[in-house]
Amino acid sequence: MSLQTRIKKLIDQISVGMHEREEIIPVALLGALTGQNTFLYGPPGTAKSLISRRIAKAFDTPPYFEYLMNRFSTPEEVFGPVSIKALKEDQYTRKTENYLPKAEFAFLDEIWKSSPAILNSLLTLINEGIYKNGQELEKAPLKALIAASNETPEENQGLDALYDRFIIRLMVGPIEIKENFESLISSKPTHAEARVTDDVVVKNNEWASWLKKIDTVELSKETLTIIHLIRQELSDQFEELGVYVSDRRWQKAAQLLKASAFFNNRKQTNHSDALLLRYCLWTTENNREDVESIVNNAIEESGFSPELSLAELDRKKDALDKEITNEIFHEKDVYETHDINGKEHYQVKQVFSYRGGYYASDTKTTTRTFYIPINKMKSKDTFNPFDANGNELETYTCTFDGQGSCEVKITGLEGRYDSTAHVTPKILYKKGQKKQNVNNRLINALKAEVNKLIQSLRTTLELCEAKQAEYVASLYSPFVSEQSCNIALNGINQQISNLKLRIKDCDRLKGLCSA
Repeated sequence: MSLQTRIKKLIDQISVGMHEREEIIPVALLGALTGQNTFLYGPPGTAKSLISRRIAKAFDTPPYFEYLMNRFSTPEEVFGPVSIKALKEDQYTRKTENYLPKAEFAFLDEIWKSSPAILNSLLTLINEGIYKNGQELEKAPLKALIAASNETPEENQGLDALYDRFIIRLMVGPIEIKENFESLISSKPTHAEARVTDDVVVKNNEWASWLKKIDTVELSKETLTIIHLIRQELSDQFEELGVYVSDRRWQKAAQLLKASAFFNNRKQTNHSDALLLRYCLWTTENNREDVESIVNNAIEESGFSPELSLAELDRKKDALDKEITNEIFHEKDVYETHDINGKEHYQVKQVFSYRGGYYASDTKTTTRTFYIPINKMKSKDTFNPFDANGNELETYTCTFDGQGSCEVKITGLEGRYDSTAHVTPKILYKKGQKKQNVNNRLINALKAEVNKLIQSLRTTLELCEAKQAEYVASLYSPFVSEQSCNIALNGINQQISNLKLRIKDCDRLKGLCSA
C-alpha cells in the first residue's frame, strides 16, 4: 500500500464517529507526523480533547499526557510533584514520570488560563526539547503538543513567543449540518478509543525516518510564488489586519507543506499543499477569514510557473500593439489644414443666410472663406478667425463647443443684419483609419514579430495543458478537501484561459497588419 493510501486509511480509522472534522483531524495528524504543535480554537464542548486523543491513537502506544489548565494550576500538576527523597538530600527535582516532560503526545486544555510559571517552562520544553529538572536537563520526547482554548492570547501578556510555536491553528466549531447534529445526539457517546490496525499505525522508527525524508522534499516554483503573493498581501494589509508572520513561522509552515507532499508520494510541493497555509498564518478570530481569503486568492492567482515568463510575453505583446497602431493607423483625426505664416489653420467655406430686407421672403445667402487656428479647437474661448493672408477678421467671432463643432457669427452683413452658422473642420482621415502608403517592409517585419509571439504563447499553452493533465491527479490529498482543491484548479484553468485569450489578441494584431 502506498504511503498516501496508508495515511488516508489511518485518518478514516481515527475519525470514526467524528462529525464535520474532515479537515481538522487530517491537518492535526499531519502536524503530529511533522513534529508540529497544534492550537484548537473553539467554544467548549466541541470535542477538542477527543480530537487530541484520536491523534495520539494514530501512533504506537505513545506516553500521553492531558491536563485542563486554570489560573490555580501548579507546576506540580503539569511537570510532576517534587521528589521528597531528593529534597532531603538538598536537591530540588520533580518526579516527571507520567507527566508532561515524559510524554510523547500531550493535550493542554484552556492553555492561556495557566500561570506564567507553567507557560515559561512550557516554552522552554517546546522550543529546546528539554525540561530543566533541578540541576538536570532532561531530554523531552514530546513529538507533538495540542493545546486548546476558546480564546486567543491577549496582547501585551508576554504570550506571543509561546503562541508562535503553535504552527497549526484550527477553528473547531459546533456541528452545523442538521443531519450530522441529529446523528450526534441520537448515537452513543463517542469515545477516545478507536481501532487502528497494525498495518497503518505509526511506529516510532518510522516517524523518525519520515522526518529525515521530509527534509528532502522541494518547494515548487508555484509554491514559492504563492508564498510571495501572500507575504506581499499581508504586508499591504498590515494596518487593517495586524498579522505578522515571523521568519521562524514561515520556515515551520514550509516544513508542513513539504510533509504534505511527502505523505502524498511526491518529491515536490504543489497547490494543494499550499492550501494548508490557511491554518498557519491567522492570529485572531477577527482576521482568520481574511487570512484564509488571502491564501485562497494567492493560490488562484498563481497558476503554473511556466518556463517562459508570461509577464515578458505580455510586455512584448503590448509593445507590438502600440507599434502597429502608431505605424499603420492614424492615432487621431487628421484634418485638412493650410499654412498661414508658418501656422496650421482649418479652412472653412461656409454659406451664411441673412435677411436682405424687411420681409422674411427677402432672405439672401453669401459664401465666405476664412481660416481657424488649429490650436483653438480644444478651447471654448471666443476668438476671431483670419483671412488667407493672416489678417484677423474682426467682424467674425468663433467659439468651439469642445466636441469639434464651431459656432461662427458674422456681425452686420450688408451693414444691418447678423448671421450665425455652425461649422466643423474637414476630416481627411479619421482616428483608427489605416495610413496610406505604409512601407511594406515595416508591415512584414511587424507580422513576423507577431507570429513569433504567437508561437511563444502556444508553446507556453502546450506546456500548461500538458502539465495540467498530470497535475490534476496529483492535487488529491487526504489533508485537503476536494472542494478546497477546486480553488487550485480554478487558478490553473484561469491561467490556461488567459493564455488562449492572449493568442486570440495576437491574431487580432496579425489581422491589423493585413488590413
